[in-house]
Amino acid sequence: MAFTKTMQDALNTQICSEFASAYTYLAMSAHCSAQSLDGFAGWLRTQAQEEAAHAIKIYDYLEDRGGRVALQAIDRPRAEWKSPLDLFQHVLEHERKVTGEIDALYALAISEKDYASQAFLQWFVTEQIEEERTATHVVETLKLVGEHREALIMLDRELGQRGAE
Repeated sequence: MAFTKTMQDALNTQICSEFASAYTYLAMSAHCSAQSLDGFAGWLRTQAQEEAAHAIKIYDYLEDRGGRVALQAIDRPRAEWKSPLDLFQHVLEHERKVTGEIDALYALAISEKDYASQAFLQWFVTEQIEEERTATHVVETLKLVGEHREALIMLDRELGQRGAE
């Protein structure tokens, strides 16, 4: 096997975390759809698809290096938020948590002298910079929007363009 048991287990845990992220973003998308915020819903659905793709990327990496994939249970995600700002503050907190998980995986790869995993995980390290930047931008924009419904509708339309690009 190309991995230590510790590294293999940590990568399997991250697969679960990435699928849990996808599940969380789908719950957020459903919440926004129910609020007639279709642009937010579409943005979050695209985010869910990206997170599932991240899980598959790790899954494939484990298999490619002769590791054993062991899928884990995913908890039911939260389903309600007070406002779009509340929801996107949760998105930002969630992305910061994922960044911590990726950083811990990278640190483990260093301590295990697993150079292939270090190279593989560098993509995720870079991806998390983008994820946090994007979430921060949406949170700050929602703070500027405040209670102005017209501005919220404009932001909803802007976010809805994500999948259309």
